[in-house]
Amino acid sequence: QVQLVESGGGLVQAGGSLRLSCEVSGTLHSPNIMSWYRRLPGFPRELVAELSEDNSAHYADSVKGRFTISRDKAKPMAFLQMDSLKSEDTGGYYCNAKRTVGSMRDQYNAWGMGTQVTVSS
Repeated sequence: QVQLVESGGGLVQAGGSLRLSCEVSGTLHSPNIMSWYRRLPGFPRELVAELSEDNSAHYADSVKGRFTISRDKAKPMAFLQMDSLKSEDTGGYYCNAKRTVGSMRDQYNAWGMGTQVTVSS
């Protein structure tokens, strides 16, 4: 069973930085798409950043220029570097790993339990 564990959340002042990490385990088949989502208070879960196997990255407009997604395919792990944090970035951040290629039995769509990010103004 594929498992994702996030780490790196915490409390930071506005303007500060945090780096989230997501470690994938329980599979021999690396994800081809890794993403970070967040759920802000009072809002549905939204896509923050997504990184495909060809290294193409997509970001929500609200985080462009401030957040950077990256991955280590060897481990495999994904990271979200968050700079210039704002109070409105406060919420739960969730890692998602998808494998959409190869045989059906090796494909998956897995979620982590989330890590809390709190930005004080």
